[in-house]
Amino acid sequence: MNNFLPNTATPVGTASSRVFDNLRKDLVGGRFVAGEKLAINALKERYQVGLSPLREALNKLAAYGLLIQENQRGFRVPKLSREELDDIAHMRLEMEGMALERAIANGDSLWEADLLAAAHRLKRADITLDKGEEWEHLHTQFHRTLVAPCGSVWLLRFIEQLHDQFDRYRRLGPKMPTIRQELDEQHHQLVELALKREAKAARELMDDHIHKSYEVALKRYQEHV
Repeated sequence: MNNFLPNTATPVGTASSRVFDNLRKDLVGGRFVAGEKLAINALKERYQVGLSPLREALNKLAAYGLLIQENQRGFRVPKLSREELDDIAHMRLEMEGMALERAIANGDSLWEADLLAAAHRLKRADITLDKGEEWEHLHTQFHRTLVAPCGSVWLLRFIEQLHDQFDRYRRLGPKMPTIRQELDEQHHQLVELALKREAKAARELMDDHIHKSYEVALKRYQEHV
């Protein structure tokens, strides 16, 4: 009887992508407790989605590393550990340093303009925002832009995944204004060095930037356990 009515249902792929993005943000932001078993019905209600797109999103997040899929027992948030945090930080040093050097070698004038714009938006957010979700988004965009012309899609994918895993630790607790101010200033310095094409100095500063971020993440992890 309703054959002539338009189909207003949300396509599974679209719904799955939306849930993937929202659930990914909540997992990284610490909305779920490490080790927590996810209740499917509660997720359906929270994200206003059907079972099929929800399952698809959960499977993708498990493949991405933000969930653990347990045989016949659903999905669980991965636990946190000092060993994992150390490993993530070490890999960030290796991969982001490499990507930054490549980006400085490859980046053109359009990249320079994009980098200046991303830095400007983040700088304004440092002043006007309370370091909430909007600031986190701009912070992520800045770091993506910084290494964007590295020339390797796979390297960028790995870095993105490492950032998400690292932020599970960094965002466990309240902000630390003193260290945050140092890190914000380093963003400005990274842009200056990148535009001057001083790759070695930029990588050294990036290493220090990651070390300082690691100190924040480690402190929050130790307070959490």
